[in-house]
Amino acid sequence: MRHLLSTRDLLRDDAIGLLDIAEDMSEVQNREVKKLPTLRGKTVVNLFFEDSTRTRTSFEVAAKRLSADVINFSAKGSSVSKGESLKDTAQTLAAMGADGVVIRHSASGAPQVLAQSGWIDAGVVNAGDGTHEHPTQALLDAFTMRRRIHGDAARGRDLDGVSVMIVGDVLHSRVARSNLWLLETLGAHVTFVAPATLVPVGASTWPADIRYDLDAALAEVRPDVVMLLRIQQERMNAAFFPTTREYARQWGLDDERLLALRPDSIVMHPGPMNRGLEISSRAADSAQSTVIEQVANGVSIRMAVLYSLLSGDREARS
Repeated sequence: MRHLLSTRDLLRDDAIGLLDIAEDMSEVQNREVKKLPTLRGKTVVNLFFEDSTRTRTSFEVAAKRLSADVINFSAKGSSVSKGESLKDTAQTLAAMGADGVVIRHSASGAPQVLAQSGWIDAGVVNAGDGTHEHPTQALLDAFTMRRRIHGDAARGRDLDGVSVMIVGDVLHSRVARSNLWLLETLGAHVTFVAPATLVPVGASTWPADIRYDLDAALAEVRPDVVMLLRIQQERMNAAFFPTTREYARQWGLDDERLLALRPDSIVMHPGPMNRGLEISSRAADSAQSTVIEQVANGVSIRMAVLYSLLSGDREARS
């Protein structure tokens, strides 16, 4: 694998292969010395044009556990904020000898431009671009589901027949899109539930059911997994629902809806959570919740991705 730009590009065997490598990487985290020499001598640059402490830290920990050198490049306060282009930034990183670039950008498609431009000969990982995709988040979500559902027999398994309900701000969510394509590849069935104002134009062509009434959908589908999406108020430029209280009442996973779920249903949230809005504290802290597991699994998945991109001879693979 040369780049990871989208889950839509992943074949089933490649996706399962990444999840299986992450199983190996998760075992490293149980050791007293949580380091592998795999990427010693490699340089990974975290190129973040948007704030995201959680994702950037996860990639940084993953790279360091593989013994890579890490450079954190934040757009704020840098030459980028003074008008430097993506091309100039990329060429600067190339001059520094970057082997891998983890990029987060507000413009959809920016990681693909970087990967295909020829400005830099480095593996590119999309850490979130606009309202397009966030592939490593989808991979860690699938990894978490697979572990919860299949337990110790997870290795080599897909998610065939698993019912996943994704609730909330689908319009602005790159997590929703990446999860849709990956879950479809792995054989799961996806249902989106959202206010009509937060469903993208063209979503009817997606391989998913679209619902608007959460209570009716939960009663009918009885999902294996309920994933709540964060209300991304920083991306909203209009009133997509009357009030946050109204949203929580209609589409939030409150205590009553939590009790109505099957006892073995999984509750997920990509974080950071708005407690009391998308999800109640009781639901977030329940035994059914995988929120903390998702954070730990994120390091394992990102170790697997960096290993797949940067180990071995890049020229031989290009």
